[in-house]
Amino acid sequence: MQENQVIVEVDNLTVKFADRTVVDHISFSISRGETLALVGESGSGKSVSALSIVQLLPYPKASHPDGSIKCLGQEVIGASQEKMRQIRGQVISMIFQEPMTSLNPLHNIERQIAEILWVHKQMPVQVARPRIIELLALVGIADPIDKMKAYPHELSGGQRQRVMIAMALANEPDLLIADEPTTALDVTIQAQILNLLKSLQRQLGMGLLLITHDLGVVRKMADRVCVMTQGEIVESGLCQTVFTQPQHHYTRALLSAEPQGDPIELTDKLPLLQVENLSVSYQTTKGFFWKGESFKAVDNVGFEVYRGETLGIVGESGSGKTSLGMAVLKLIHSEGELRIDGKDLHRLNHKQLTQARKDFQVVFQDPFGSLSPRMSVQQIIAEGLAVHQPTLSASQTRLEVAKMLDEVGLTQDSLDRYPHEFSGGQRQRIAIARALIMKPKFIVLDEPTSALDMSVQAQIVDLLRALQIRHELTYLFISHDLKVIRALSHRVLVMKNGIIVEQGSSEQIFESPVEAYTKQLIAAAFELAA
Repeated sequence: MQENQVIVEVDNLTVKFADRTVVDHISFSISRGETLALVGESGSGKSVSALSIVQLLPYPKASHPDGSIKCLGQEVIGASQEKMRQIRGQVISMIFQEPMTSLNPLHNIERQIAEILWVHKQMPVQVARPRIIELLALVGIADPIDKMKAYPHELSGGQRQRVMIAMALANEPDLLIADEPTTALDVTIQAQILNLLKSLQRQLGMGLLLITHDLGVVRKMADRVCVMTQGEIVESGLCQTVFTQPQHHYTRALLSAEPQGDPIELTDKLPLLQVENLSVSYQTTKGFFWKGESFKAVDNVGFEVYRGETLGIVGESGSGKTSLGMAVLKLIHSEGELRIDGKDLHRLNHKQLTQARKDFQVVFQDPFGSLSPRMSVQQIIAEGLAVHQPTLSASQTRLEVAKMLDEVGLTQDSLDRYPHEFSGGQRQRIAIARALIMKPKFIVLDEPTSALDMSVQAQIVDLLRALQIRHELTYLFISHDLKVIRALSHRVLVMKNGIIVEQGSSEQIFESPVEAYTKQLIAAAFELAA
């Protein structure tokens, strides 16, 4: 095969859903051994363009009134299902954004990879087993013989993404389409996955179409870049040229859209949250009739959070960050001392705890998953008022919700709409309004920006900082995005394996970390940003 052979050529492609144009006359090509990045915010048409290449859009609702897509010189648009089955997996493979929803929860890893080998190569399971072990080892899965018997929920996020890559590479495709392959991963795992993709690309000589909103990933991986907005490619060229000499105003806006600024100035150091000797344990189950060992997700940690302060908590998946946050909120069982505004939460009965909950609220990582699709925005935001201020009339409640929407930058015409009608950033603003309407003293923010575009991340960071000043809020901010942590946090706790390995001021942690693990986290983040 020629090294610079064109694998896919997209020419003047248009995609419509019913009467709405979502991709408008775009053109690009990908050659063997080359990495092309499609960059843009959510809704720009990146994923729709990629799914068009493998014809996985919801046809006939979706259509291509104009344009051509050729794979190794053969037209894809209008190709038969049999032809597309030959192309998918054998010529072009795809890694989707969320491995947990892409993998079948009912089948173990061996069966899922074996299915691909059977469909495309009629390879029986017994013959396929050595190939499955080889693929898992190739993508860096430790103990592949054991791991292939595991189910998706038994693997970490990084391991699941490696399994998805192994499945995509099973038939040694000519082109790999990676749709936001590292968005939900920790910085160290991101670096590992990206290095793995580059290594495999060199080893197999395949082309790579990378779809992402993370410009750090693009800078590290891509040879050429196409910048998309509103269904159009507004700028394209060599990666270095686009980053150093952007021509289009949208490209310049993307490049400048990073969380910026400093934490707000603290006026005093009075503790609001006090945690001592806090532990969270989970019972692992090995079978139906016997119990496994007790696993400590959080192991005897202690710290304070001052009034008006943002305390950042960082660490890899499985380090205990979220378990600590959920324990602070009394959403899971924990042991130790836990005081908010002087109240020992472990000593409160159910009624007292319900009354105290208005003082501490939470904003979750996935704004779509945390908002009920069956409730309107007004019902979602007002739900807490029904518990804590039951005497409010319907008109008073609606007025309070409208005020909150204004606080978070949404208009009042959002009141009677539903979550699916909003973008990711708008949904996160709704989640913040739901927490804020209770007038809390303390909010746990669990990865509130990780699923958002860079420009939207910056907007949410600015919003959280403004709300903190206006309402004298205290934040416990959990994130793997160190840029966001640095922009908001006064102090930082670094967690690993359930313990705090280092803590200090934001400046000290980022400028002169002491522990090797902290240095590794910061180095991985710097590598992506460089």
